[in-house]
Amino acid sequence: MQASKQTLAYSFLPMVLSIAALLCLGATHLCASPQPDLSPVGKVLDRDLSYLESVLVPLAEAMPADKYDFAPTDGEFKGVRTFAQQISHTAACINTVAAAVLEEELAPELVSGEYGPSTLKTKEDLVAYLKNAFTYAHAAMAKVTAENMMDPVQAWWGKSPRLSMANVAMWHSFDHYGQLVLYLRMNGIVPPASRPKK
Repeated sequence: MQASKQTLAYSFLPMVLSIAALLCLGATHLCASPQPDLSPVGKVLDRDLSYLESVLVPLAEAMPADKYDFAPTDGEFKGVRTFAQQISHTAACINTVAAAVLEEELAPELVSGEYGPSTLKTKEDLVAYLKNAFTYAHAAMAKVTAENMMDPVQAWWGKSPRLSMANVAMWHSFDHYGQLVLYLRMNGIVPPASRPKK
């Protein structure tokens, strides 16, 4: 009798586990943000942009406001950008790329400059400008498809395939990310992406 009760209990185990799994999947689906309907090319670009955003924005937030005017001075660092200029320049480039990919007119401050609006004064201003640049760039990546990725768009060096211009947002920003990591470490701050995972 005892053995048959155990057998009966074990026979229900797969069904119970299946129901639990379905409930978990359903909860995950309900909590997940709706994803735009991207082309395969757009998905790859958007994924890479999302990774960049996930490391660059927290890095910008990690530097104290009173250190935003920091620039290295020891060694061969004469004339390099401050932390604030690195952030504004990177965000301005992301905005420029997004405008090119979407074939939209550049904001006036990007036509003749590389640092975004002159109104960017505080850490809060710069972090907000960076976040808005990523929002704009996500909209741009969503428009890249296999059909239009080789269409020529206007880059600052002349005409370039849309896909090539879209990639600038990632490689150019990671170039500056590497410099910004150094700036943080020189101020005794471990970049968020390099901290041990809890």
